[in-house]
Amino acid sequence: MSARLSYQYVVLRCVPRVDREEFVNVGVVLHCQAADYLDVAWQVDRERLAALFPALDLDRVCDALAFVEGVCAGDERGGVAAGTPIGQRFGFLRAPKSTVLQPGPVHGGVTEDPARQLERLLHTLVG
Repeated sequence: MSARLSYQYVVLRCVPRVDREEFVNVGVVLHCQAADYLDVAWQVDRERLAALFPALDLDRVCDALAFVEGVCAGDERGGVAAGTPIGQRFGFLRAPKSTVLQPGPVHGGVTEDPARQLERLLHTLVG
């Protein structure tokens, strides 16, 4: 029998106009402390975002998501935050921000495979 591991995740939201509080889900960050796992999966539907928010710089959204990838991976794309322990990196990524890319509330669950759970969450919550 495989071990059941607890995890936490946040949905990453593209929020083009913070004042209107409108958003589109574009990614998920999943942290599983027991497995020493932190990763992001994302998908930007450029046509949908361009239709909803014509003035949005879609390359800026993708750059912000690449930064999140760097933080998760612990590489240079994530700047200073990438050099901290995994738990602190997740704390950094889940903190509220007033930028075009914002995390939603923290949720949790249990899984036997954090990577597979991340893909499930991406499919369910982002599309």
